[in-house]
Amino acid sequence: MRKLIVLLVLTNFTSFAQLKNAKLYESSGIQVKSYDFNSFEPFLKLDDDTTYVINFWATWCLPCVKELPSFEQINQKYKKDKVKVILVSLDMSKKVESNLIPFLLKKKMESEVIHLDDPDANSWIEKVDKNWSGAIPATYIYNKKSHMFYERSFTFEELEKEVLSILNK
Repeated sequence: MRKLIVLLVLTNFTSFAQLKNAKLYESSGIQVKSYDFNSFEPFLKLDDDTTYVINFWATWCLPCVKELPSFEQINQKYKKDKVKVILVSLDMSKKVESNLIPFLLKKKMESEVIHLDDPDANSWIEKVDKNWSGAIPATYIYNKKSHMFYERSFTFEELEKEVLSILNK
């Protein structure tokens, strides 16, 4: 029982620390939390019964924008299967309110969007995946049983195949 209480306290502390370290941007009903990498990193290690599809992208990246509807489809189609899409924007912090939020409103994005505001990419790219060159789009799919990293674009069919391969392991 004592271990359970300690675990719950630590879990709540981690969640609180993440919220405390996040900057919140809000406009027209859209909320985007902005994190430095240390505060964001726990999103890469969640240990529950969900499969996470984490896509690194930016509004200025044409291949990223082109594939976003595929992530939205995955988010909707597999929500009941405990698949969660998190779109991690790498837009510059000064562009969150002027570019990112209007983009999300225009595209009617429903997936969770997080802004990663850590300009020292050389210090954190390898922490996401040791083989990542830093190019985007890039996607990390994981659950308790398996994980894969992809430095490429996806069609819906390609993304669905990869998500299902992780789900079915």
